[in-house]
Amino acid sequence: MKFHQTTLDNGLQVIAELNPNVHSVAIGYFVRTGSRDETTEVAGVSHFLEHMAFKGNEQFSADDINRMFDDIGADFNAQTSEEVTLFYAAILPEYLPQTFELLSVLLYPSLRQDDFDMEKKVIQEEIGMYADMPFWTAHERAMELHFASHPLGRSILGTAGSIEALTSDQMRQYHAEHYRGGSITLAVAGNTDWDQVLELAHRHCDNWPAGNFDRPTGEATPQGGTKCVAKSDSLQQHVLRMAPGPSARNELRYAAKLMSVIVGDDSNSRMYWDVVDPGHAEAAEMGYHEYDGSGCYVTYLGCEPETAMDNLNRIEAIFEAVNRDGITQDELDQAKNKVASSIVLRSERPMGRLSSLGGNWVYRQNYQTVEDDLNTVRSISTADIQKLLEAYPLTMATTIGVGPLESLAI
Repeated sequence: MKFHQTTLDNGLQVIAELNPNVHSVAIGYFVRTGSRDETTEVAGVSHFLEHMAFKGNEQFSADDINRMFDDIGADFNAQTSEEVTLFYAAILPEYLPQTFELLSVLLYPSLRQDDFDMEKKVIQEEIGMYADMPFWTAHERAMELHFASHPLGRSILGTAGSIEALTSDQMRQYHAEHYRGGSITLAVAGNTDWDQVLELAHRHCDNWPAGNFDRPTGEATPQGGTKCVAKSDSLQQHVLRMAPGPSARNELRYAAKLMSVIVGDDSNSRMYWDVVDPGHAEAAEMGYHEYDGSGCYVTYLGCEPETAMDNLNRIEAIFEAVNRDGITQDELDQAKNKVASSIVLRSERPMGRLSSLGGNWVYRQNYQTVEDDLNTVRSISTADIQKLLEAYPLTMATTIGVGPLESLAI
């Protein structure tokens, strides 16, 4: 396995982890743009652009793109987050040239008015579909409240109103400002050679515009709060709580990941044994999310409405115990094994390595081998967890409830 890296004249960064011992290759364009980079006037445009990418350009129609991907048996898709829009595909090595060309087309679509009008309806239907999902509603409202006055509080989908008001000219301007070479990382993982990657990158990307978008990355300072969204037809009460955590460049992020496994993994965690296994709730989990400049712990509870407060008190007691007493060495060792297994299993497919490869580079300009990741996980000590808890204790700063309850006595 060998790592390569270069930067084209327009600022596009090209990275590759090549492995001749696997039978596929994965390629992805990581565009450093998402909902946090939008304004209120164009809320949801990043995700809308992801959809428009598959409408094609003057060379390839939407039908051409889908047919050609299918012809070569590609596993392809795209996704938009608060901070990154990713276009990716995994294929057999002999189809890398065709895939390279197709993915490159996606980043610079024609953005035709008729396609825009048609896809606007699809986006509005998607917003309506997610609005019917209690967990999604809880997540959206929690992000909005927790990151109030901070860009991370913006919805990835936007709102029905913002999408309706969005114009194709606004989308074209946003695309021109954010889809520049310096804001894009091209990552390749798997069985191919560096010379071919370079040749294809120059052929398809040299003419892309130079420059990048400067994103403010100040750490959020959540004020917290509690809100409930009443859904009388919901059989369960869904509660999502958030608290500050380390950012994507903070060395404490490794400890935060392990602690989230100890406290709130969906099996064999403290929350599992104290809340789920005894039958108090259907789900009780905690995760850790890292962002550019900020981070957060996210706790989810799904239970019968009448048991919500008792279960929240049980979770609060777990947090208080961890903040006060820390965690045990046995708990830490078990969490290390879980995370290490996840790293290794994901790494056995080029598509799994692509995510780690591109994510590390976008956020930290850093290359980590599987062995590096494993060594980092194994090096975390209970003292590191204590340092984390001193900087970012487990709390429930922001609470959103979705379900029959009109309020939560917090």
